[in-house]
Amino acid sequence: MTVLITGAGGYIGSHVVKTLLDMGVNVSAVDNNTERIDFRANIIEHNIFSGSKDIYDQLGRPDVCVHMAWRDGFVHNADSHLKNLYSHYEFVENMVNGGLKHIAVMGTMHEIGYHEGEINEDTPTNPYSLYGIAKNSLRQSLITFLKNKDVTFQWLRAFYIYGDDLKNNSIFTKILQAEEEGKELFPFSTGENKYDFVTVDELAQQISLSVLQTEVDGVINCCSGKPVSLKEMVENFLEQKGLKIKLQYGVYPERPYDSPAIWGNDEKIQRIVALSN
Repeated sequence: MTVLITGAGGYIGSHVVKTLLDMGVNVSAVDNNTERIDFRANIIEHNIFSGSKDIYDQLGRPDVCVHMAWRDGFVHNADSHLKNLYSHYEFVENMVNGGLKHIAVMGTMHEIGYHEGEINEDTPTNPYSLYGIAKNSLRQSLITFLKNKDVTFQWLRAFYIYGDDLKNNSIFTKILQAEEEGKELFPFSTGENKYDFVTVDELAQQISLSVLQTEVDGVINCCSGKPVSLKEMVENFLEQKGLKIKLQYGVYPERPYDSPAIWGNDEKIQRIVALSN
């Protein structure tokens, strides 16, 4: 089996490549920036958004494609999300029309928008950022395109990702940067809002296990399944890293579009983990 990873040099993609390789899987990795891609992979430098009808042949006819490529993922209201939307749809369309039988695409909790409580695959979506709108539109479009095709389709919906923190744009990254700059206080909200936190290594494991099987498909929440307050996570992070910087609570108000508590239903991912044992 060969698994093709697009966006293989990205924050999440590079971890997925390594995880699959460690599992003994044959991995083809494609990205514009190949510096962070594990050298054990078959590294391909290719423009996957060329619109080529024979892109599936050009990329070696993989058994599975995990489409993770996405520009400006940390800039949630960048115009590029909508400008590039059709290119993502066209890429998947051409891969499937070329013969691909298993496609997995990276999703996000930001497709949902404001929601209080657990998210499952049937939770209504009403995204409020251009990033969430574009991802949600891609998911809906691909469901329509693949409806009557003999293709396994998995939508891998990720939640609040942390770990490898100097390479992402989370609050943990910003705290590390403030510590390095010698700041004594970090301006913070109340930290009472609860989220579903998953480390990038655990996320890579869940993604890898998901795409190595076909019994569980559709929307798959890659998550912990547990709501934890931001305050608790950040306080633990400070302690574990031995940081001197202190949180300055109440500087920022809670944003009106942030839910008091939001987390993923993890029944599918637990089933996938059980299948792998």
